[in-house]
Amino acid sequence: MSSMEEIKRRFVNEIKLRAYDDKYIDRNEEKEILQTAIQMGVSIDSARAALAQVCDENDFVMESRLIQQIKDQLQAAMSDDGRIDRKEFDMIVNTVKNAAKGRKNERELQRMVITVMEETGQTQVRRGWFSDWYSSLKRDLGMA
Repeated sequence: MSSMEEIKRRFVNEIKLRAYDDKYIDRNEEKEILQTAIQMGVSIDSARAALAQVCDENDFVMESRLIQQIKDQLQAAMSDDGRIDRKEFDMIVNTVKNAAKGRKNERELQRMVITVMEETGQTQVRRGWFSDWYSSLKRDLGMA
């Protein structure tokens, strides 16, 4: 077996090892996998492409893909009026829920969307006359 094939096999095993229990690659696992690839002499771009391919082939979910999807959807939701309303927030959570394939529950995904909103500074929300859905949801999720 050529050294390149051996590297590929070891890399695929690294990915499967980390995703075996939950079929989910979180950001820390992804970082470890990419660092392992670099130590094996694989370029970062090749490692990312291989990671995505192995995840697709094995029905693994990558947290970084979910986060990118959240960022894209937040940007689209904010483009019309510069604010996110509860309906838009719930639509984003539902779309990401489908992409997560049951690997994360709704509360975890709501937390993830709020975290991305705060990391990207997209916390301008449409509030009702007497309610602030965003603040009460953060309290409910233990994030406030």
